[in-house]
Amino acid sequence: MAPDPAQLGAVQLRDLIASGAISAEAATAACLRRIAETEPQLKAWAYVDGEHALAQARALDARRKSGAQIGALHGVPVGIKDVIDTAGMPTEYGSPLGKGRVPREDAHLVARLRAAGAVIIGKTVTTEMAFLQPSESRNPHDVSRSPGGSSSGSAVAVAAGQVPLAVGTQTGGSVIRPASYCGIIGFKPSFGLIGRSGVLTQSPFLDTVGGFARSLEDAALLVEAMAGHDPQDTASLPIPVPRLLGAAGDAPPLAPLLAVMTLPGATPVMEDALAELTDELGDRAARVDPPPGLAEADQIRRRINLAEMAKCYYPFERKGRDKLSDHLRTALDEGKDILARDYLSALDWRQVLNAGLEELLTRCDAILCPAATGPAPPLSEATTGSAAMNGPWTLCGVPALSLPLLHDENGLPMGVQLIGRRGEDARLMRVANWLSNRLMPDAAQEEEQAT
Repeated sequence: MAPDPAQLGAVQLRDLIASGAISAEAATAACLRRIAETEPQLKAWAYVDGEHALAQARALDARRKSGAQIGALHGVPVGIKDVIDTAGMPTEYGSPLGKGRVPREDAHLVARLRAAGAVIIGKTVTTEMAFLQPSESRNPHDVSRSPGGSSSGSAVAVAAGQVPLAVGTQTGGSVIRPASYCGIIGFKPSFGLIGRSGVLTQSPFLDTVGGFARSLEDAALLVEAMAGHDPQDTASLPIPVPRLLGAAGDAPPLAPLLAVMTLPGATPVMEDALAELTDELGDRAARVDPPPGLAEADQIRRRINLAEMAKCYYPFERKGRDKLSDHLRTALDEGKDILARDYLSALDWRQVLNAGLEELLTRCDAILCPAATGPAPPLSEATTGSAAMNGPWTLCGVPALSLPLLHDENGLPMGVQLIGRRGEDARLMRVANWLSNRLMPDAAQEEEQAT
């Protein structure tokens, strides 16, 4: 029996489409069926146009049959967070103030995905303007629990098998935390690796584009396709695209040494699970104290976030403050009260903290820590969760990966987070591959056989 394309990973699907074993149209149709089956319960999508998605797929099939060169994501369906511009598709920011907004041009990263042959299947739900007001999306593992935020729809869509890949953004913990809650891979690359022109600007110093997938290689494939210099983004790095996909399947030359740490806020269940994992790793893991200042880093990040958001969101506030949630209005007011001296002082912390991380990362290959404070919180708590485990790494601009390696006593997923040196995303991928194979050898063998 032929495999259901909706159950396949992106690399598998890409290779089958390239060989002609599966058409891009069939792959897209399978994802649309899966969306139709599960969307009423999960609410992952802000916009899906099935006919347009199928038209993209048919055009890609015609291109392959013509013998023309095909891209690294040829025929693979991808979901795009609804704060990222897509030409001809609504991009409404999860807010009434964005209602009816249809961009004329793709964001830089979307243009790169299209050039790589991706099928842009639709727009995934975001929390209100990518901040903290919970969205209507539901966690596929338990619909009474939060999927996290702000990239809630993207995490849900991948975890539920609606699409193999989806794009998110992170200003605090909005890629890593939803990935942890939903039991999938979340990858926030180094700050500046993926261009942000055409992405809603909340905090220029912090905003980072990332991706969701169900395997490490799929996450690498997605981020590698999006990476590349963006002339319209002053933070974009004019460097070669790192070889992420190759690194995700490589073994490090030597078994890596991991520095294990926790930050203030981790729950006892997360602490216990991380301790068991550390014991399992034996002499390849060493408990360390956080570098000086790291425990306060998320509060520093929050100061930058709120001050910059108050400036960047002022046009929206002026247009219709009464249409913003109480949560967002309160945050904007707090941002306005932050003194310039405190904001400018906070900006200096990236360099200070990275100096401490540099010293630590000369003695180990990566940092291992919780990806979230614990399992997904109940919806009744009206929260998308805490960024305490993620904010420091966003502030530092270093690459971070969430791996679904832990569970609580009820079977709810909890991710562990790997942190690497800024700019060494490929090296972090190799370490993540080693860790996954070390802790889940059976799953690694099954994936290798499937490919």
